[in-house]
Amino acid sequence: MPSQNLPIRRALLSVSDKSGLIALAQALHERDVELLSTGGTAKALRGAGLPVVDVSEITNFPEMMDGRVKTLHPMVHGGLLALRDNQEHLAAMEAHGIGAIDLLVVNLYPFEATVAAGGDYDTCVENIDIGGPAMIRAAAKNHGFVTTIVDVEDYDTLLGDMDQHNGATCAKFRKKRAQIAFARTAAYDAAVSTWMGEAIGEKTPRRRAVAGTLAQSLRYGENPHQAAAFYLDGAARPGVASAKQLQGKALSYNNINDTDAAIELVAEFSPEDGPACAIIKHANPCGVARAESMVEAYRRAFNCDNVSPFGGIIALNQRLEADTAQEISKIFTEVVIAPEVSDEAREIFAKKKNLRLLVTGGLPDVAEPAQTWRKVSGGWLVQDRDNGMIGVDDLKVVTRRAPSTAELADLLFAWKVAKHVKSNAIVYVKDGATVGIGAGQMSRVDSTRIAARKSQDMAEVLGLSQVPTIGSVVASDAFFPFADGLITAAEAGATAVIQPGGSMRDQEVIDAADAAGLAMVFTGMRHFRH
Repeated sequence: MPSQNLPIRRALLSVSDKSGLIALAQALHERDVELLSTGGTAKALRGAGLPVVDVSEITNFPEMMDGRVKTLHPMVHGGLLALRDNQEHLAAMEAHGIGAIDLLVVNLYPFEATVAAGGDYDTCVENIDIGGPAMIRAAAKNHGFVTTIVDVEDYDTLLGDMDQHNGATCAKFRKKRAQIAFARTAAYDAAVSTWMGEAIGEKTPRRRAVAGTLAQSLRYGENPHQAAAFYLDGAARPGVASAKQLQGKALSYNNINDTDAAIELVAEFSPEDGPACAIIKHANPCGVARAESMVEAYRRAFNCDNVSPFGGIIALNQRLEADTAQEISKIFTEVVIAPEVSDEAREIFAKKKNLRLLVTGGLPDVAEPAQTWRKVSGGWLVQDRDNGMIGVDDLKVVTRRAPSTAELADLLFAWKVAKHVKSNAIVYVKDGATVGIGAGQMSRVDSTRIAARKSQDMAEVLGLSQVPTIGSVVASDAFFPFADGLITAAEAGATAVIQPGGSMRDQEVIDAADAAGLAMVFTGMRHFRH
């Protein structure tokens, strides 16, 4: 594989995205590079007064079949694939009049954009590029002699390398662009195969491909000894990946993970139903609340556990205003994320240089179907995202006493929160605010006790005459395997329970609820979160 600098004398340009095309072509022309092109790209170059040779002139075949066939020809692929230090290849080029192509500049039909725009099946199929990926792979394979450019953002980098090496590109540059080129065609094929699987209803295709575009190189991962980066999958879904950062230093791995958890949780509460706030620490909620105003929702979420929010993540379901920003500013917060931010709130946060402020422009659709991927040794676990929801009509009352209207509202609130708490999850709620959360314990009764104990601690801190769990409701993300957890919740003062049901000891748990005077409803749906 040649390691020397190789001059660019002949280039083939064929692009769907014409951004920067004329400037690049003009710069190449000024460096005495012959320009080959196809279709609309050639027309654009001629319109700019640049000399260009149509590919059809070197193949002696016109573009045909609506442009489907134009570059799939030995005169093109021979020029891209020929090894310039191989005498047999050089002889074949001489015998067949194949000219070497030193630079390929191609970007592909906008398949991903067509899918995102809601194109129908036939339109999406028509926007699957064939010739482009074939040329890219040919040129990238032959990177010892050919430079391959697939991204507009690399045009200036190309010209810079050529200027540095007197009209040539260096081997290091060509290798790097080849890697980028293969990654681009892989991502393109992944997009096509994923779309087609969904279009034909294939839930578990024989092979899966996943791709992403680098958004940010991270200082490290969860811990300093772990390398990490943040990639985007191209989805337009509002959230941490698409948010605009208004201030603060770059997000860390843990910031991104926790901020995603925060915005997904707060999105469970529609802005039309009033302000809601979620405070997250280590991917678990430490407080969630609704109220008449956002500042009050924040205060109520904060008062569920006023120790854990230090250095935490705050997500709002409505516009961030100055009064809420002023309240949040009283402690150190890593990230605040909201659909909108007022100018006054921005001014307040500007004094907090280390606070990252993100605006999403909207909330993610929690009902939207999607999949989650988790790496395990030797493979991947792939599942649908937990977008399961229940309403009043889905609940089954299993105790003698049915919950009151107020209890029902809090039960449904608690159930939404429990969905976002690591299992085993227990969530106490009172008047639209969490008052105790137990997360990630190996025993459900331990989660129940921890949540109750944290509520007792807050009563002492806030100087309350009564522990907040008294008169609360409680949600369990999965069934109570024994009555002990439910009895612990009753002893903490809970008056109503929401849980999936389905245990062999359901009747024992129901009997315990009846004995304690609790109302209990079954959802028939669980929300494990590991």
